[in-house]
Parts: sequence; structure tokens; C-alpha cells
Amino acid sequence: MVTREDLEKKEYVNLSSFAAKSAESKGRAMPEEKCQVRTEFQRDRDRIIHSKSFRRLMHKTQVFLAPEGDHFRTRLTHTIEVSQIARTIARGLSLNEDLTEAIALGHDLGHTPFGHSGETILNNIHPGGFKHNVQSLRVVEVLEGSKGKFGMNLTAEVKDGIVNHTGPVRPFTLEGQIVKFSDRIAYINHDIDDALRSGVIQLGDLPGDCLDALGNTHSERINTLVMDLIVHSDEQDQITMSSRCQKYMDKLREYMFENVYHNEKVKRHEDLHRVEIIINSLYDYYLDHPEYLPKERQELIEEYGIAEIVKDHIAGMTDRYALNLYNEIFIPKGWK
Repeated sequence: MVTREDLEKKEYVNLSSFAAKSAESKGRAMPEEKCQVRTEFQRDRDRIIHSKSFRRLMHKTQVFLAPEGDHFRTRLTHTIEVSQIARTIARGLSLNEDLTEAIALGHDLGHTPFGHSGETILNNIHPGGFKHNVQSLRVVEVLEGSKGKFGMNLTAEVKDGIVNHTGPVRPFTLEGQIVKFSDRIAYINHDIDDALRSGVIQLGDLPGDCLDALGNTHSERINTLVMDLIVHSDEQDQITMSSRCQKYMDKLREYMFENVYHNEKVKRHEDLHRVEIIINSLYDYYLDHPEYLPKERQELIEEYGIAEIVKDHIAGMTDRYALNLYNEIFIPKGWK
């Protein structure tokens, strides 16, 4: 039998000196008996995969609202692509693949229904604002799992990587920094792929200098960026990308914001208005009727306040659940 101790010893032999070692983890908020056959980071990965919030990602929008077609990305497929890219980079740098995977799989657990449109609306109406990375941390610390106040009771390294996968703060592990880069590499390129498939843009519309520098195909661009990160981060105490690749990746991102993310074909005004009505209506409804919140949410109201719990409940919804719930509450039966 390969024990946890065997795996921990292998990390010291096989991984870079810059890698996070599971035996040296900063630990969990609530101490637990260690597993016989899994490292601490492997346990975190497994807890995330088996969580309800992870399963719900399957029915949450990535970019396209109510896309017609089976091949458009959802929040779950985005997460899997981030994990694949991040693991490849971690393996290439001899860093801790288990920690990298756990962070990648958990980084978007707090995303709202209806993609970033839902996030923007909830940010506008909730008194404390809303950021999906902060909500992802709240999911694993409070809302998910069976550890009482400690949620999934994940390690400090995984929680740090989740909350800092976006924003100005750099994760304190190189594995967390890898996920931060991998998230951007994944969404820029798969959103291009989805936009091309939908006909919103054509390949010739993309900036030519970006294609010349990074590649003309989805796989070429990802390979270029991944290899660039590996080469420039090898034996370094920080994950870095060359200024050239960073420049063209940022330019592609700017192009996507200008031509896809705010494109009427992607997010029609009537669809955005409908999403705004749904989220606003449900938010106000549960503020006025907390007794209709799930029991496990009602139990948290005294500690966190009704607005915070209503925000948690709506953020956890899938697109179709939010839509069906709105119809059930607000649309007269004779109109359906």
C-alpha cells in the first residue's frame, strides 16, 4: 500500500524546491486526523469535486446566455480547462500538481447564474457588493461541506489560491500563481473558440499581430502561452510570462471585451434586462420572505444577516433554477 507518508516523501524527491509540499501545509482552520493514503492537497481536491457547488457549475453560464448548441462552454467546462492547463504548467515546472488542481477546480465555485452579467447585477444591488472570487472563498469556508463553521475545512494554500485567482493580490504559492495565469489563458482562448463557432466574429477579425505571435488555432495559442510560462518561470520563485506574450494576450483580451463580451449577439439587451429582472426580483423576494429560504440558509441569518444569506442563496443558483423559480413565484399560472 502506498501511504500518505510515502507520497509526502516523494514530493521532496521529485518536486522543485519552490513547490509547496503537502507535509508543510499551513493547515486547516479546524484540525483533522490525516488520511492514510491521500495528502492534504489531494483531500481538498476530492472535497471540491464531491461538493454540490461544483456540480452546479454544469448549469451556469460562462459567456453566452442561453446558447443554442451543445459545444459552448459552461462554468464547469471552463473549470476543467483551467485545471488541465494549470496541471500541465505545474508538471512542466515540477511543482505540486495536486495543489494546483485543487485550486483550479475550486476557483469559480462562487460564480452567479448568468455569468458575469449576474455578477454585475448582484454587485449593484447587494449592500456589500459582490465579487465571485470572494464568494468562492465563502462557499468553501462557510456554505459547503459538513464542517460546521469551517465549511469544507480546506487547507490555507487552497483557500489562498481560490480567493486570489483574480484581483491584485498574488497567491503565496507558485501553484496558486499558475492558476491565476491559467484562468486567463483558458477563458480568452475558449471564448474566442465559442465566438467563432457562433459566428459573432470571424478568424480574420482577430488582431493579426496577436495571431502571428501566439498562433492561428486554439491549440497553438494555448501551447504558446503555456510553454512561455514554463520557460520563463523555470527555477524561479515567481510565475512569470514574457513581456511579448503578455502584451499579445492582453491585446486579445481587450479585443474580446470590445467585440464579444459586450456584443449584442452574445448578450442581447432583452436577455440582459430579463436577467436583471430575475435577480432583482428574487433578491427582494427573499429579503421580504426569509422563511422561504432553505433551512440550512435560515440557520445562518442570525450570524451573517439576511442580506448576506439572500446573496449567498442567489449566487448559488444555476441559470435554469433561477429562471424556473422566478416563473414559479412571479408568473401567474394562467400565463404560463
